[in-house]
Amino acid sequence: MAHVAERAGVSAQTVSRVVNGSPRVDPATRQRVEKAMADLGYRMHRAARALRTGQTSTIGLVVSTLASVGNSRMLQAISEAAAARDYALAVVTVGERGIREAFARLRSQGVDGAVVLNEATELARDVEPPADLHVVVVDSPPDARFSIVQTDHAGGARVATAHLLAQGHDTVHHLAGPARSYAARERERGWREALADAGVAPHEPVRGDWTSSSGHRAAADLDAATAVFVANDQMALGALRAFAEAGRRIPADVAVVGFDDIVDAAEFRPPLTTVRQDFDALGARAVAALVDAIEGGETVAESVPTSLVVRASSVAD
Repeated sequence: MAHVAERAGVSAQTVSRVVNGSPRVDPATRQRVEKAMADLGYRMHRAARALRTGQTSTIGLVVSTLASVGNSRMLQAISEAAAARDYALAVVTVGERGIREAFARLRSQGVDGAVVLNEATELARDVEPPADLHVVVVDSPPDARFSIVQTDHAGGARVATAHLLAQGHDTVHHLAGPARSYAARERERGWREALADAGVAPHEPVRGDWTSSSGHRAAADLDAATAVFVANDQMALGALRAFAEAGRRIPADVAVVGFDDIVDAAEFRPPLTTVRQDFDALGARAVAALVDAIEGGETVAESVPTSLVVRASSVAD
């Protein structure tokens, strides 16, 4: 750091501010310091900084599974957001020993805080988190112990359901996610609210487990449906295949809308109308909330908006 300061013509304290992302450095000085760092091949020594500050600049991610598209997309988004703030990332899955063991594993790695993702938030609310571990949960009802960042699941579901009703359907059936999932419950709530606003009584939802195979199985219970709002795109993919196998045309016989806008949604047959989640914004806000908490900030509750992407699975030519 002393060599960088000498090369840039600044104090070591100014170099430290640049390294730590402080806003108290004017742009020209920051650029000069960053050039000196690049010229000299300077890299921050995390272990040394941890000894000096008591922080490791490492955050944890607690997740039930990485098999689902949503969770893997969130892993990528959180990883990129952490790297942009010069934080390393440690990932743990909730195994048979539960959420306490996951927290203990992160503490043993010396993380400064943790993001708890989606289904794992149900487990996190049932235990008291370690007092020395800052926690942000993604997709959760209000809880004063945590900062909360979530997608506007209910709002997206309302828009999706209203879109199907606007195509002339008398009602909209729902292929829901797991009952234990907060996101699934919120999407079901939005579907119910849209039907209530239209004066339509809802049918009992058919429930899957987020996988395309469960969507394929569930479609057998939707043989009378002309419009289906599906709680995620993977289950929608399975349902589309089942409807095609039954000789039902999409969308002439049954219109389908999913949720997430996964990378391949536009390549489904037909291309899938879906509610787009902004995974990048969700991950960035989760990391920002966690870093703020680590640096002494207040807990927050934030919601990330969604948007409807209309494709051929819901609108007839």
